[in-house]
Amino acid sequence: MSSSPARLMTKSPLALARQALAVAQKALPAYSSPYSRKDFTQAQLFALLVLRVFLKTDYRGVIQVCRDFAELQECLGLSKLPHYSTLCYAEQRLVKKGLSISFCKSP
Repeated sequence: MSSSPARLMTKSPLALARQALAVAQKALPAYSSPYSRKDFTQAQLFALLVLRVFLKTDYRGVIQVCRDFAELQECLGLSKLPHYSTLCYAEQRLVKKGLSISFCKSP
């Protein structure tokens, strides 16, 4: 038997979104700049990026999935959805700040 802790795996995009949002809210400042428009928090964008990898889709694809499933929008606290380019810029910004999200790169 291994003494390492068991990794919890999920097949639920909703459960993953909740977990990613919770982790990001603890680890990231709410906004990248004091002058940000404050439409979306960094935690919300991070959770969308995690979903993108989980669903094996592109930026446009994850936005479309959220558009189709209001429960995901509600879970992430999104009253509106970001443009797909917002996700791309957020990913670049998070990587530049040294956050290790190399798993977010498409294969």
